[in-house]
Amino acid sequence: MTIPPTDDTARVTTLLGRAPQGEFEVVVRDAAGDPVVLRNQPLLRDGTPMPTLYWLAGKEALRRVSTLEAQGGVRRAEAEIPPGEVAAAHARYAAERDALIPPTHTGPRPFGGVAGTREGIKCLHAHYAHFLAGGDDAVGRWVEAQLVNIP
Repeated sequence: MTIPPTDDTARVTTLLGRAPQGEFEVVVRDAAGDPVVLRNQPLLRDGTPMPTLYWLAGKEALRRVSTLEAQGGVRRAEAEIPPGEVAAAHARYAAERDALIPPTHTGPRPFGGVAGTREGIKCLHAHYAHFLAGGDDAVGRWVEAQLVNIP
C-alpha cells in the first residue's frame, strides 16, 4: 500500500480528530469526493496490530450509524441476524485483513473478525464500513436497511 495523498491524510485527520496511526487508503467516497470508508493496514506504523480493516470515517454516515446504535441497534441486530451469518462475516473480514500481513511478520497479529470481535456484534460502524466497501456482511446490509429510518 502506498502512503495516502496529503489531501486525504489532512481530511482524514480532520474527520478522525487525530492523525491516522497507520497507513490507509480511502475506498469509498461520497458524491463530493469526501472520504467515507478507509481501509487500514493490519499493522500500525509501530507494528501494533490494527484489527479494524474498514473504518467508517464519513461524518454523515458516522452520525446516522451512531444514532442507530444509540437506539439499541446492536441488540436489535443480534436478535434479527442469524449468528451463523454474523460468524461468516467475521471470518471473511479476518481472512481479508490477515492476507495483508506480510508472510515474514513475526510480531503480534490482529485477531478476531469485524473490529476485532470474536463473536456477536460489537460495532455497527465497522460492519457498515465493511459492507460499503463491498464486503459480504449481513450486519452491514441490516444497517443499510435500518438507515432509511434515520434522517
